[in-house]
Amino acid sequence: MWIYVFLGNALRGIGETPITPLGISYIDDFAKAENSAFYISCLQTITLLGPMFGFLLGSMCANLYVDIGFVNSLTITPQDARWVGAWWLGFFVSSAILVLAGVPFWFLPRSLPRQGEEGNENFNVDQGNKEQSVLPNTHSVKLANIAKGFLPSLKRLLCTPAYFLLLCGIVLKFSSFIGLLTFKAKYMEQQFGQSASRANFLIGVLILPVVAVGIFLGGLLMKRYKLSVVAGAQLSFITSFTAFLLLLFHFSTKCDNLPVAGLTVSYNGTPEISHDEHSLMSQCNQDCSCSTSEWDPVCSDSGITYMSPCLAGCTTFTGKGKNTVFHNCSCVLTPSPVEGSRSVSLGQCPRGPRCTWSFTSYMAVTVLSSFINSLGTTPGYMITIRCITPELKSLALGIQTLVMRTLGGIPAPVYFGALIDSTCLKWRVKSCGGRGACRMYDSNMYRVIFLSLTTCLSGCSYFFIIAVIVLLRKQFRKEEVKALQQTASKQNETKL
Repeated sequence: MWIYVFLGNALRGIGETPITPLGISYIDDFAKAENSAFYISCLQTITLLGPMFGFLLGSMCANLYVDIGFVNSLTITPQDARWVGAWWLGFFVSSAILVLAGVPFWFLPRSLPRQGEEGNENFNVDQGNKEQSVLPNTHSVKLANIAKGFLPSLKRLLCTPAYFLLLCGIVLKFSSFIGLLTFKAKYMEQQFGQSASRANFLIGVLILPVVAVGIFLGGLLMKRYKLSVVAGAQLSFITSFTAFLLLLFHFSTKCDNLPVAGLTVSYNGTPEISHDEHSLMSQCNQDCSCSTSEWDPVCSDSGITYMSPCLAGCTTFTGKGKNTVFHNCSCVLTPSPVEGSRSVSLGQCPRGPRCTWSFTSYMAVTVLSSFINSLGTTPGYMITIRCITPELKSLALGIQTLVMRTLGGIPAPVYFGALIDSTCLKWRVKSCGGRGACRMYDSNMYRVIFLSLTTCLSGCSYFFIIAVIVLLRKQFRKEEVKALQQTASKQNETKL
């Protein structure tokens, strides 16, 4: 069935991809040079409203069980590793909105008068004559001619040192961003014990709005102070590098591994990471004939989680559904003061108050770094537009999008996921015997691998960005010297 999901996403990607390169080029073609950055920042700000509402919709869907209306009673909660949200529900809403969003694009004109030059043209002429005056050869351009000029244009583009170095830096930066975005909610679940619904909600409510504000302010700064390409590149580097330094604080915001008997602690409560199935068995449950592949966690009053009531050595139970309590559990270290016996309740044990404080610190640093990083987004786009000749602008943005998504967007989730899966402590076993989803990760190793990958990729990108700034400054100085020479030459001619 995943083939259908794959094909659907592929078709959606084909439809949405041209909007960014062609839309930005369309705006830059017909706007004043000093206003272009502001309009592009407005476009990117509005573009972030979609993901914001998308995360909120995803949060709502993740809070609903996948089989809506078919299951009468559940014994698991959204915090449980076995919980599967109603992932399919969001596609009905988003697909209807996408169809409606495509309609206005049919009404965009082929050409617009460039901003500030409206008075130079006669606007009483009909649209057909106007198009012919602006683009006289539009209808005579053939596909063969376009294809013939593509390779030389591509060669010119890739032989532009500033553009090529910028492209390399963007690929590394985008790889880090995609890996971070793909596994951020999962990281919040595994490291801080948040549910998928709450993680998506916090991303949509806290992170994306400040990113939208940062992008808008970045464009406003470029318009207000009329920053040059070099100044824009320096602003983009400073904001991005500051956000990078803030992200390093994430290494210190952590929660300890959840105490699970046989996985992260021994049955006597000693911390001990184990990947061995035999460690799940102990003298207290060896006569129970327990299955080590079962995952039905229960929590004891001592704060230790057991993979199942059987592995906890329980013999009786009371209640039903989510309120089931198991008694006479021989593996539980301390007897429950309420029941007067060794008892456990359904579900994993909650994280401690220290973990709550760590999560609050994590979200505060994330929000701050996201805002600072987003300030340099629009200046970064303007570098791509301004460092190449105007006729290559659409091609440059198109190649940038293609390379970003091909070399950055596709491989990053694959190797991020493979390295993260190497930290799994307990895999689900399917009914057919195959390996399913991971039930529990080693949160310490997960944190180290996940944060190391994102910071290393981002850190390497800055070498290319610095090289781009150096090249742009040299080019800018040459243009200044050339302009001064031309001015001096004209003055000499005037005197003569």
